[in-house]
Amino acid sequence: MTFGNPLNQENLQTKLETEMHRKKLLFISANKFTIPYPVYPLGISYLFTYLAERLPDYDLRIFDFNINTPESLRNYLADFLPDYICLSLRNVDDVNFYTQESFISGYKLIMEIIRNTSSTPVIIGGSAFSIFPHEFFRLLQPDYGIKGEGEESLLEFLISLDNGKPDLTVDGLIYSENGHIKVNERNHFIKTPNLNFDSDLLGFYWDKAGMVNVQTKRGCPYNCIYCTYPIIDGSNVRTLDPDKIVHTLRQLYEKHKVDYVFFTDSVFNISNNFNVELAKKLIDSKLPVHWGAYFSPHNLSLDHLRLFAQAGLTHIEFGTESLSDTTLKNYGKHFGVDEVIRVSDYCNEAKIYFCHFMIIGGYGETEFTINESFENSKRIVNTVFFPFIGMRIYPGTTLHEISLKEGIVKPGDNLLEPVYYIATGINYDTLKERAEATGRRWVFPDEDVATVMNRMRKRKRKGSLWHHLKK
Repeated sequence: MTFGNPLNQENLQTKLETEMHRKKLLFISANKFTIPYPVYPLGISYLFTYLAERLPDYDLRIFDFNINTPESLRNYLADFLPDYICLSLRNVDDVNFYTQESFISGYKLIMEIIRNTSSTPVIIGGSAFSIFPHEFFRLLQPDYGIKGEGEESLLEFLISLDNGKPDLTVDGLIYSENGHIKVNERNHFIKTPNLNFDSDLLGFYWDKAGMVNVQTKRGCPYNCIYCTYPIIDGSNVRTLDPDKIVHTLRQLYEKHKVDYVFFTDSVFNISNNFNVELAKKLIDSKLPVHWGAYFSPHNLSLDHLRLFAQAGLTHIEFGTESLSDTTLKNYGKHFGVDEVIRVSDYCNEAKIYFCHFMIIGGYGETEFTINESFENSKRIVNTVFFPFIGMRIYPGTTLHEISLKEGIVKPGDNLLEPVYYIATGINYDTLKERAEATGRRWVFPDEDVATVMNRMRKRKRKGSLWHHLKK
């Protein structure tokens, strides 16, 4: 008995040959940091979605180190045999003065495994690489790198590789030429990326983290002296398509039952006109999805907060850093203490949970300004303060320039291993005692909150959980 006909058999043979010649691209998420919870590899998902729409003949895969091991990478590379590997580096270290855990050795191990298992071209990207492009390129010796957002750049570069001649003019491309590392400037930015999620990965992160990350905008216009967001995303703010954002949330809820997301913009309330439009679309969608975001205390009215709450906002994380006007000015902040107090009151009135992230002992900090912060914290009720000690020094920041002038670092110093700016003349041993005396909840980085959070996660508690730490 013969099944089918010659034409169908011919089509089947053509399909099999096509499958055999499909280009294979493997994304590797190198991040293993899980404090206070594991973070979904959002950057890779944007890249994956963008390329899948434009390179339908590609076989795209994601290998995530929050789920897998170095040994399983060896086996995966041997089985999958990718034509290209894109390695994403999210963090350089844990940005915690108490522990100063570096992730460099883990990244070196991944590259060793790749080089010992495969001759595939390696393209590195991610936020950590964008901050330290020269340093990581020298250390890990990839074939190429991409600094900043990668959707358009990676697409153009892959097409050029497929055509047999790499296009070395691509925006943000990093490569080696005659022993010198070249970094292309970025002149174009994307505004309308779609976003789809890997179902298997999503299940893991929804279970372990209780939230999924989404962007509503890219870029940061502010000039905080320590911050790397303008280096990673640029200072030109690009608001994304609000209809696509709502579509993404609808897909998350209807397909995966995800009802809490965190908007990972550097600062959510940069563009209030856009945020109002997005909030109204979320309200009209009637999706039962709640969300949180990073906010600035600046330019935020009670009406805004009430609207955002109606649109599902439940948690705000303020990048406040200090409650001393002198220190806020030294840190490059664009708001004052009175504004922080006022907006905190608004949050309580709008019934939105909020916390304040603080930096103690950064540039210009003194015993007097620290005591000001502790004293002013008494004016804020129903919140949690998360203080960090000192400022991690990153190249390209104003803090780096200050540190060079003060001799804390030298030109040419490799800052991949964590180096901190720590103000002198401060009794750091008494910080916790002084914080406790305020009567407010101060959670220092060496306090084990991860255990408490993980216990709640096991009880299927979703969303941000830090509000349970309040006094």
